[in-house]
Amino acid sequence: MKNIKTFYLILVIGLLIPGCMMAQDSIFPKGKLAPNVHHTGDVWLSHVFDADETFDFNIAQAVSAEGSKLNWHLHPKGQLLLITHGVGFYQEKGKEVQVARAGDVIKCLPDVEHWHGAAPNSPVTYIAISGNAATKWTDTLTAETYNSFKVPELARKDTEQEIIELSKEKWQWMADKEADKLADLFHDESEFVHMGGSWGKEREVAIIRSGGIYYKKADIHKVSADVMGNTAIVLNEITLLAVVGGNEVTNPFIVTEVYVKENGSWKLANLSFVKQLSGSPKE
Repeated sequence: MKNIKTFYLILVIGLLIPGCMMAQDSIFPKGKLAPNVHHTGDVWLSHVFDADETFDFNIAQAVSAEGSKLNWHLHPKGQLLLITHGVGFYQEKGKEVQVARAGDVIKCLPDVEHWHGAAPNSPVTYIAISGNAATKWTDTLTAETYNSFKVPELARKDTEQEIIELSKEKWQWMADKEADKLADLFHDESEFVHMGGSWGKEREVAIIRSGGIYYKKADIHKVSADVMGNTAIVLNEITLLAVVGGNEVTNPFIVTEVYVKENGSWKLANLSFVKQLSGSPKE
């Protein structure tokens, strides 16, 4: 009973670590680079506290480089992981992979087989509080298995960035009058909403090709993307320098772009311009 209470005391202390400390790579000294016996990649270990006659648990800090991972293992007396920096993975046998971020507390229950490590694109640091019993190592976590994990949270962020980059590239194609590239990007049933009216793909491509509307330069002030399955919505705050009817005009717009994914490619389905009446967007 005393040991259980002590575990909870340590847990509370961990949760009260100031935010500025949790933003660091490591709270305690980084420690020594551990030999690659039960893990892959670079992991630095620092033994913070060793069990004694009063406290029947060990405390260690692990600083793991991106892509590093431990093999499958279990703890006879359980373990708590207090994530203090970065992004990592945790998975129990037969369950989905979990994403662990700074501030998360993971309970590794006694004798439950699991593995954990850093995300492919982020290091992770954690404080491990372990019952005083030797870790039992079971199976190797192969690179093929690690690379096959699909984590929706991270995949979504990658997709959002992909869409944002595609949107920026589209503005450049419009400035360069790359009508053929835009025709390939535009969905066959796409719609374009301007201040002077709305029309479909064929007319929009023809206008760009002829220079009827020349999207000369779009200064992007803010951009965000939201992905929902095979649909993505991009919001832009821009100042657009355009040539319309031979005259240069500059207007601040909020532009909404809707993309749909078909056959593995993103297609622009809707592009709508709304003029900001309050003036140019603020940085």
